[in-house]
Formats: sequence, C-alpha cells, structure tokens
Amino acid sequence: MVKTRPFDPAEYLDDPETIVEFLSEALETNDPAYIAKAIGIAARARGMTDVARDAGLSRENLYRSLSGDTKPEFDTVVRVLAALGVQLAAKTKAA
Repeated sequence: MVKTRPFDPAEYLDDPETIVEFLSEALETNDPAYIAKAIGIAARARGMTDVARDAGLSRENLYRSLSGDTKPEFDTVVRVLAALGVQLAAKTKAA
C-alpha cells in the first residue's frame, strides 16, 4: 500500500516572488474566503509565529482569521500582507 499525504501549497512558497504570484492568482478569483485562505497559506509558509509578531497579532487570531471560514477584518489582511512583504495594488480588469 502506498502512503500518501495531503498536498500543502505552503511547502512550495519558498521565496517572495512565488508568494506574490500565489496571492495574485488568489486575488483574481474574487472569492473572499479563498483569498483569506491563500493569505493564511502564505503566512504558514513564512512561519505563522513570525508573521503574527510582525503584524502585531496573536498567532491564534491569525489562524482563525485566515482559515477561510470567517471574514477577516481588512486591517488584518493589510497587516498580514505587510508582514509578508506584499503590497496591494490596483489594476484595470482585462476586457
């Protein structure tokens, strides 16, 4: 019997450029729950404890906020993205 384990995208987010690409693709879905979960995955890849400290939030609150099951406050999203070294930017929609 072959042993398998669930796919964890956090294992592949090993540099800032990959994290930015991952989050950009998540943002393109316009699905708030998916986006929150993607930010949580990126935070886990970087180290949830470090991200929580840099964002000025508790680790437990961060896990809860970015699980995809709740709607995080926009302030939380901005603080976590800043801790990840990611900046939000606006662009026009492709026609």
